[in-house]
Amino acid sequence: MSARPEETVDAESAARVAEHSARLFQQTLGDRLVAAYALGSLAHGGFAPAVSDIDLALVLTDRRQDDDETVRGVTHELHRKDAAYQRLSVFWSSLPALRADREDGRFPAVDRLDLKVSGALLLGGDVRPEVAQPGAATLLTDSVRFALRMLAPDPVVAEFHHPARLAADTRRFTKAVLLPLRFLYTAAAADCGSTDDAIRHHLAQPAPVAAELVRAATRARHGQPDPAEHLTGLLHAELVPLYLYYIDSCLPRLARLAPADGDLAQGLSDWRARLLDRPEARAPH
Repeated sequence: MSARPEETVDAESAARVAEHSARLFQQTLGDRLVAAYALGSLAHGGFAPAVSDIDLALVLTDRRQDDDETVRGVTHELHRKDAAYQRLSVFWSSLPALRADREDGRFPAVDRLDLKVSGALLLGGDVRPEVAQPGAATLLTDSVRFALRMLAPDPVVAEFHHPARLAADTRRFTKAVLLPLRFLYTAAAADCGSTDDAIRHHLAQPAPVAAELVRAATRARHGQPDPAEHLTGLLHAELVPLYLYYIDSCLPRLARLAPADGDLAQGLSDWRARLLDRPEARAPH
């Protein structure tokens, strides 16, 4: 069985989705929407039709109690339109929070950096000069929190140990393999960069960890996935070592840049132990 074919969305169609979505949010939020931007590969290049998200950023005048519900509701309405709109990922925050380098909605540090460096204005006034640029410690701790929340829960670790379903879903496969490379690239370069930048940076290392898996994810990202059986074998062999490499790279950086965040270091260490605790290793022979 081959990897499941995925519906592609070209960059021009993705741009139309972002622009239409921004206008719908403007209708809902009115004068409170200061500006809307395209982020990510849609803004700085490298959009991959097979897998890339359509990243939209909303900057509001202030933060109100029902904003989260409002943004979720409009996003859900947009996701129901068609497969292209299901790629939409919405980041939002108030301008005062962005000026102070903090998050009061849904706007992680790496995406705030992306807004500052390469956000493409879709509507409203350009506020990028007012946005604070996150520092290295903030970028590191924020990405580790995200990784622990999204990639370290037990069901995800179980799927890493039994990755057949992951291998059959091109978008989830590429995200699982390439997200840690994005985190490591940003930590090393203090730059959000692109997924392709992160891949090149990783593969340029001496004896890069999980090189064959990363190359397979790169092919899948560009619309040429290997057969699912082959990807399953690569995931079995190289996905856990890739995440151990990510964790072991983060721990000394945390100790240096954020020594007070011991809970993050402990979370990484616990995650590491669960990744190493493969169920097949505990099965009786």
